Parts: sequence; structure tokens; C-alpha cells
Amino acid sequence: MQMTESDTRSQADDGAPGGAALPETGGRLPKTFKQFVAKYPVLGEAHQRVGREVESLGPMDAKQCALVKIGISLGAGLESALRSHVRRARQHGASEEEVEQAILLGMNTVGFPRTVAAWSWAQEQFDRDRREGEDGPA
Repeated sequence: MQMTESDTRSQADDGAPGGAALPETGGRLPKTFKQFVAKYPVLGEAHQRVGREVESLGPMDAKQCALVKIGISLGAGLESALRSHVRRARQHGASEEEVEQAILLGMNTVGFPRTVAAWSWAQEQFDRDRREGEDGPA
């Protein structure tokens, strides 16, 4: 698919291919992701398609998928991804306690320091979401 210059500019605004905000992120995307997708829109679209397809392949709902992705992000040590999946889990109905349990489950697998770091990233994301009025369930 050939993108026009105006398509590319609109992608830079919110990071989504074609300029549309991605519903699973609430339109909040990391700057680097936005820049990458603006430069390589076909790859951004493919990335989003794969994510949607993988999540639709099994019985888990969006909340469960986000909680699993928190664990994967913890194991890989990916702060930005973990924060993103914390936000998504909350948007899909996860409580702070459910998010914390998903993180704590990693302790014996990835170790205490990495787990505590991930827990602190989640706390920072909870605080940020409260400041921005994007709290999930109580």
C-alpha cells in the first residue's frame, strides 16, 4: 500500500497507520514507536495485524492477554512494554491487585530485583493514570 506524504504526517500525530488512534492503547504511544511507524507504515500495520490475530486465536479475553503480556514484559525487562500492558490491563478491567499478582508471579522465575523493578514501574503507571484521569476499576 502506497502512503502519501499527508498520510505519513497524520501517522506522526498519533502513531497509528493511517492516522487513526489505536484503540488498545487509548491513542497513547511511545514517541519512538510513532516515529518508527511514520517512517515504516507498512511495518506498523503488519505489527498491529499480528497482535490482533494472535489475541483472537484463543479463549483468553483482552484483560487476560494484557496480564500475560505484563509477565512477558517483566521477563524480558521491557519497562515501556510493561507500562503499556499495565495500562491496557487496567483499561480492560484488571484491578491494581491483579496487575501486581501478574508481576509477583515472576519472582521465582526472573528474580527479586527484576520483579521489584517491574512492580515499581507498575506503581508509576498507576500514579500516572490517576493523574491523567485514566484509572481502571477501583
